[in-house]
Amino acid sequence: QVQLVESGGGVVQAGGSLRLSCGASGITFSRYTMGWYRQAPGKQRELVAQITKDDYPNYADSVKGRFTISRDNANNTVYLQMNSLKPEDTAVYYCNANRRLSRTDYWGQGTQVTVSS
Repeated sequence: QVQLVESGGGVVQAGGSLRLSCGASGITFSRYTMGWYRQAPGKQRELVAQITKDDYPNYADSVKGRFTISRDNANNTVYLQMNSLKPEDTAVYYCNANRRLSRTDYWGQGTQVTVSS
């Protein structure tokens, strides 16, 4: 049974920081591209950041220079360090595990991030 469990969300003032974590079980973590997506009320889910199995990151333009994605294969965990947070970053943040070779795609339950102005 695959599980992705996010933690670290909360309420923070604009300009503040949060660190999200996502622990994975039931998959060979090192073989997966791991990603963070977010969905704000009334909007579609969007990619925030991804990191490949070879440790190459990519970011949405809206978060470049403020967010950093990283992974710890020894502990099956992916992180999202979020700095200089803005009210428009408010959303539910979801962890994703994707492997094209096996066409598998898994999602966590989400964690709420609220940035107050």
